[in-house]
Amino acid sequence: MLAWLAGQDDLFAAFLGATGASPADVAARATDPVFLGAVVTFVMSEDAHVLAWAEATGKAPALAVRIMAGLPGGEAWHWT
Repeated sequence: MLAWLAGQDDLFAAFLGATGASPADVAARATDPVFLGAVVTFVMSEDAHVLAWAEATGKAPALAVRIMAGLPGGEAWHWT
């Protein structure tokens, strides 16, 4: 999901602005489960983001919930 997000110029810029991360931070923390949780949370904040990710990657939108469940804090995620 991080690779997809990084390829979406406007959305990636919004993620950087929302998190305060820099592109160097993203590269350095790309395998950090807590940081990846922030990525998934950001993508899941808008249905349109999840659907765009799913379409671009050929994955089911519901996979985003399963990904989040495997990350720290994800067990409490509620899809509404």
